[in-house]
Amino acid sequence: MLHRLSLVSLALFAMPAIAAPVNYVVDSSHTYPSFEADHLGGVSTWRGKFNSSSGSVTMDRDAGTGEVEIVIDAASIDFGHDGMNDHARRADILDVEQFPAATYRGKLVDFVEGNPTRVDGELTLRGVTRSVPLTIHRFKCIEHPRSKKEVCGADASASFQRDDFGIDYAKAGGFDMGIVVRVQIEVRAAD
Repeated sequence: MLHRLSLVSLALFAMPAIAAPVNYVVDSSHTYPSFEADHLGGVSTWRGKFNSSSGSVTMDRDAGTGEVEIVIDAASIDFGHDGMNDHARRADILDVEQFPAATYRGKLVDFVEGNPTRVDGELTLRGVTRSVPLTIHRFKCIEHPRSKKEVCGADASASFQRDDFGIDYAKAGGFDMGIVVRVQIEVRAAD
């Protein structure tokens, strides 16, 4: 009997460890969703970002699974131009009084060597939810040199039509409705 228990114990220790999902918190001081939008029907491209966002990521790199949830403070829009910022917050564009936040929820997919390459997700903007998949161009996890906790970062992009979300300001004037989104994000392992 003792011999069998020893064999069972050895077999258990010889089994590979089962990885568990890791929970991460978005580092809002290193995460800025940015965008590009047409101005005056092709005269120029306006670029801006949102200065305040939060959220979480759960990821199991060994299993190739994960989930993302990002909440963006719509009022934190920043074109680098006060007049444009004020206008973008009004009812004909973001309507931040009625819709103070935009959210993005999705699943990390298509892992290559433990790193996700896409997010199949949905953006909710102005109360409208649409599929907006993100392509992850760069992804890396390291031990942070100061905190000694794991941090991960990614650079991702997507595009969508803003009128699909009810933002058709200046469409009749020839403005292109296409928006390009670029996201730089860093997350740290939750305590």
